[in-house]
Amino acid sequence: MASPQARPGKVGDRLKATPEQDREFTEFVTARRAGLVRIAELLVSGDPAKGEDVVQMALTRLYLSWPKVRPETADAYARRCVVNAAIDERRRLFRRREQSFAELPDVAALDELASDNDRVVALLKTLPTGMRAAVVLRYIEGLSVPETAAAMRCSEGNVKSQSARGLQRLREFFPARQPHLA
Repeated sequence: MASPQARPGKVGDRLKATPEQDREFTEFVTARRAGLVRIAELLVSGDPAKGEDVVQMALTRLYLSWPKVRPETADAYARRCVVNAAIDERRRLFRRREQSFAELPDVAALDELASDNDRVVALLKTLPTGMRAAVVLRYIEGLSVPETAAAMRCSEGNVKSQSARGLQRLREFFPARQPHLA
């Protein structure tokens, strides 16, 4: 019997994408990339460079799994890849090291001239990763509780509690916008 690597259409333990699947993946990425980058930027505290890196990592993982991804679940699977890549980015060893800055960032004293979007991104930076993911996916991306739970690989109850706690923290820092956060 031939080894798994010698079978046609297989590369190691992964299925090799056909030219048609490559075209479908390219079309999917072209249509969805901007939205995935927006989610990633919010998940990594508004840093565009980190957001791009997270999406690139997520799209690489998505491409490797593309032959097995069902078209009807491709969007949810891509969001899950982005959430997982953002969490992995925060877990990296070099991220845990203490970073020194010439000046400490002051999140509480936001510039009055900054846009609401800048303020929201700055406030999202104050939330823990899971809480931030729940708030971004539920209230910024508009996903349902079950869709958010699937993207975060957690229970619906966890999504509800993380969302509620996240909104409460945001309300404490951003009292002028309380009606708009719920």
